[in-house]
Amino acid sequence: MEQVEADGLRKTYGETVALDGVSLSVEEGEVFALVGPNGAGKTTLVRCLTGTARPTDGEARLLGSPPDETNEARVAVLPQEFSPPERLTPDELVGYYGSLYPDEETRDPDALVDEMGLSKARETRYDDLSGGQKSRLKVAVSLVNDPDVLFLDEPTTGIDPEGREDVWGVVERLAAEGTTVFLTTHYMREVERLADRVALISEGAIVEVGETDAVVRKHAGEPRLVVRTVGPAEEAAETVSSDGAGARVDGDELVFDGVEVDGIGDALDALDAAAIEYDEVRWREPGLEEAYLRLTGER
Repeated sequence: MEQVEADGLRKTYGETVALDGVSLSVEEGEVFALVGPNGAGKTTLVRCLTGTARPTDGEARLLGSPPDETNEARVAVLPQEFSPPERLTPDELVGYYGSLYPDEETRDPDALVDEMGLSKARETRYDDLSGGQKSRLKVAVSLVNDPDVLFLDEPTTGIDPEGREDVWGVVERLAAEGTTVFLTTHYMREVERLADRVALISEGAIVEVGETDAVVRKHAGEPRLVVRTVGPAEEAAETVSSDGAGARVDGDELVFDGVEVDGIGDALDALDAAAIEYDEVRWREPGLEEAYLRLTGER
């Protein structure tokens, strides 16, 4: 069942086009990532999908209804700018936000604090928590109503690696339990780790949608082995090519395209057989960032 839908969404502010005909859909239980740099339209799209902004044109549906008609208790949004009161503890914060919903529609606040790994910090003021603990607490607050759909708007921006790993672990657990997660980010590794599918957005328009691995394979190119030679790379390339091993020159380096991990030895054997000296070898498997840059031409 499609739980989040956008059909030709367009949003303008005067002459500024924030969204330019965005269409997408998110299935039940899916982790769907919206990727793009700051200013690409990610937050505007989330606002239109959740009913906090009205599109200039097009239609959004959330859990089968217009966003402003959807049962709010079934949806949660963790905005990027959310800053809880610094003097409150995890118990107090989760308890307060839980009190905004009928008891039968909320998760047990004490159990939720424990589930987020905050049991030892439950009486610690928010201002005194670590970055990772703060991030987990924000997610805990967004889960207090046990939502069917959770929107996370750049949840790991500005936090340390430990905090990022904490949030990723929470999202993975939610996905395993069947929660639909709509994630916006500009951090490509986050998407590669978490998302079932990804939409790439640039200047308010969707440039590609698909399974994360498929998008990478389609647009990022092949794995490659990069070798920095001691002598001129052009001469080395000619020598290797004459011996049957193809390589191209990129600056002062040789590049063997399409080399998988198990083919690295063969490529290096070809260099040794041609008596080519080298002082650095790197193998690289292109990722989502390369795919995005190739699709948008951005740097």
